Amino acid sequence: MSIPILEPPALEIVRQELGSAMAATKCHRCGCFQDTVHALEGSSVLPAVLARLLVEARILFEPRRYDCLGCEVCWPALAINAASEIDPALAQASHCATEASEERAGWPPLAGDYRVLRSRAPVAVCTLNSDHLMHELAAAHPPGLAIVGSLHTENLGIEHLIRNLLPNPYVRFLIVCGEDTRKAIGHLPGQSLVSLMREGLEDSGRIRGAQGKRPTLKNLGREQVEAFRRRLQAVDLIGTTDLEAIAGSIAEAVANDPGPAQDVTAEAPTVPVQRAHEPQRLIPDPAGYVVIYPDRQRHLLVLEHYANNGVLTRVIEGATPTALYGTVISEGLISRLDHAAYLGRELAQAQHALTSGEDYAQDRAPGEEEVPATGCGPDTGCVCTASGPPHPR
Repeated sequence: MSIPILEPPALEIVRQELGSAMAATKCHRCGCFQDTVHALEGSSVLPAVLARLLVEARILFEPRRYDCLGCEVCWPALAINAASEIDPALAQASHCATEASEERAGWPPLAGDYRVLRSRAPVAVCTLNSDHLMHELAAAHPPGLAIVGSLHTENLGIEHLIRNLLPNPYVRFLIVCGEDTRKAIGHLPGQSLVSLMREGLEDSGRIRGAQGKRPTLKNLGREQVEAFRRRLQAVDLIGTTDLEAIAGSIAEAVANDPGPAQDVTAEAPTVPVQRAHEPQRLIPDPAGYVVIYPDRQRHLLVLEHYANNGVLTRVIEGATPTALYGTVISEGLISRLDHAAYLGRELAQAQHALTSGEDYAQDRAPGEEEVPATGCGPDTGCVCTASGPPHPR
């Protein structure tokens, strides 16, 4: 009488989840599926019991189009998690996209799914897999919030987060909130991120205490990670999606802001701070100039456009500054950025006067007028440079 050999329960999970991936065409061209098959083939234990399944899986490979689609249920991730219970070495195998991204000038240096609200503020918020929460927080624009973004993976995603926040010495708090996992995707970026902040890295680069699919940081040096841990204080609100509660944590962090950090590394990309100067000269706009005034009886803003020879070309009326300057731009009645900035300022002041009842007098554009190289002058009959236009620009 033969005694049946009992297989570990995890092995059946590997078969089921890998089979689900094999049945989904989208997986055939995905790095998650292909890297998982490579990892299982490299195991010292599993090829002997999964040989036929692995051959069938490899036959399905198509040219690789993407590393990860961020699917709600990632069958390869579940398969490799279960396989790691049988062969722990698979936990270190490369079956997640971990290629470093190229940096760009400015802050943040890496592109990503985030919204920057202000640079010199002390709080960053990570909403994990709750993308809607990122947009809601950005719209609420609470004081003290520098940047808010999502996070979906516990390796490359955390690396990007660190590389984006580390160059800004004003960011001193990281609030981690939102849902940590999308159903059974296998990633736990929030738990891994908080573990990193509290416990750091093992010698292998794996995050101590992390429970996600593959919480290993390959593209960051230990000095960068430790600088990040020193610089930022983590606030664990994983699972919280209540805007009021998150805003309260932001306000509390702002109240305890220690100020910008002093240990910014020399390698960190910096954004130059430039002192602004008042313009020394005014260059007339070839498209003409404008006269603005509030019409109190009809409660409208009125804009008159003149050619530089003093001829009225257009009268535009509207209830808001945006309506007027939008029309001016779309009609091509302004061609210089400094004049556009001046127009926006004057329209805002005219609207304030209209709503408050205060007097409004249009200011002259800053700077002394410069004669343009157009041949205009006192002897040509043009008034744009001889005495200036009849109204301020």
